[in-house]
Amino acid sequence: MNCEKLSNPRMDKKKKLKHTVNKAKEESSMEKKHQNGKSKSIHHILPLDLIHIILLRVPIRHLARLRCVSKLWCSLISNRDFAELHFHHSPAATNACFFMKNDTMADLVYLDDNDASQKEVCPPFRKKPPSVFLVVGSCRGFILFHRDPHFLVVWNPLTGSSKRISYSHIVHRSKSPVYGRIAYGVYLHGFGYDASQDDYLLLVAWCDCELQYHLDCFSLRTNSWINLDAAVPNRLGFLCWHSGGLFFNGAVHWVPFDLKDYRDAIIIFDLVEMTFSTISAPEQLSSSYTCLALLGGCLSLYSCKDDCYNTDIWVMKEYKVHSSWTLYQIPCKYFRPLCLSSNKDIIGRGYTSCGKTGYFIYNVRGDLLKHFKDLCCQLPRREPIIVYTESLLPLPSDIKDKDNKNKMKKEIRHQVHHE
Repeated sequence: MNCEKLSNPRMDKKKKLKHTVNKAKEESSMEKKHQNGKSKSIHHILPLDLIHIILLRVPIRHLARLRCVSKLWCSLISNRDFAELHFHHSPAATNACFFMKNDTMADLVYLDDNDASQKEVCPPFRKKPPSVFLVVGSCRGFILFHRDPHFLVVWNPLTGSSKRISYSHIVHRSKSPVYGRIAYGVYLHGFGYDASQDDYLLLVAWCDCELQYHLDCFSLRTNSWINLDAAVPNRLGFLCWHSGGLFFNGAVHWVPFDLKDYRDAIIIFDLVEMTFSTISAPEQLSSSYTCLALLGGCLSLYSCKDDCYNTDIWVMKEYKVHSSWTLYQIPCKYFRPLCLSSNKDIIGRGYTSCGKTGYFIYNVRGDLLKHFKDLCCQLPRREPIIVYTESLLPLPSDIKDKDNKNKMKKEIRHQVHHE
């Protein structure tokens, strides 16, 4: 399978990281001066460049704890360029699936070839009054929630960084006599990353009372909404699509619930060009309920008929090449493919004809290789579930706040020095 190509950053990340390492070396030398005959630390034994190489190979979950080792390590691991390199190039990338258990708690499930684990997490809205939260997207280690009545929440479960965005202006613009607000399912959500602008974008597509379709985009870098109505094709029928979009290859993708009425099944919105396009589904795909997935860096469709215990998984091995659609059949009902193992086997969740329920590994021939018996699997088959790659990446607003704090500290030092 062809893997997703990495985006070219605007600046040379390695040069910026080298600057960070040099700065860390200066801090390390200062720490040495304050040792005053104390026992040697790891910085005296290993060169900082080697420590950096080792840290890039440490699983992301452990890195968060290693920031407590020293100020030097905290400075290096917290650096955005280090986080970017680790996200793209670390051989120890961690994939996890995330789903809401109830209105205040969620579960993270980690799956790999030989082991699986599950932990309970608290999204950043437990102090708020009870409300309905739905997972509608993920991108570069961040998860996007929709919260009634008109809020979006972006959250990094690993760092705890979060941001709440209101789209109440869209509710007012709809002026619908029927809906006091836009009900979930009437519009589409999208969440993606524009590498050309180093910006995270949130999309909301909606329909007004005159059945005219609109598209609004929120930029996390500028902290503002942009109206993109000119980009919306006439009568897309957003109501018939799954609300949450899949971010892949610089674009957000949606698929309709029922493919029978749609020849060009997959809608694509390019986040750089700000334009819509479509991809045709395989002609043989006839299921009434189809979803999108990302497997091994390839766009995929999966579907299961109610009267059948097989799940069809169609993988587009070459992006936007219709002839590259390849079918795999898994003997498991309502099987949700989540990711691929290191051996290119398919890891997912569902239940088999013999009554087994939970998470499984199948090879591409449909042979059951492993059943993770210790993981609970109590969700209804259509509950939103998101697969994402954990990261230490910050939001643009976090970087801006940090820069402002540093600027303020410099100004205070400058004033104290002159006094």
